[in-house]
Amino acid sequence: MTTATRTRALDHPAREEIRLEGVLHALSDAVRLRIVSDMAREDAEVSCSFFDLPVTKSTKTHHFRVLRESGVIQQGYQGTAKLNALRRDDLDALFPGLLDSVLASADAQTARLGARTVS
Repeated sequence: MTTATRTRALDHPAREEIRLEGVLHALSDAVRLRIVSDMAREDAEVSCSFFDLPVTKSTKTHHFRVLRESGVIQQGYQGTAKLNALRRDDLDALFPGLLDSVLASADAQTARLGARTVS
């Protein structure tokens, strides 16, 4: 995300401030794991409205905040849209293989259970 196109700034942890326990906490929730899985498949910035989640708007906002504050995603405004990007480079540098392993395990679980369940 380029800062020149952003009109409002949101707080994000710097790479060196990202903690493993925060990342694991963020990824431990089924809704947040689904958001991250969807973002990893897109490999591009996506707006919050891209995600079709079975939760209220305020709960969706909460999940995105947890992901942002833990350092899993980067968020920024472009006009009135809030765009989200996975911080894959930061996560891979700090915790090599973690994100790929978690996403592969989530995919395997989905295949094993036969349907994606989000509570």
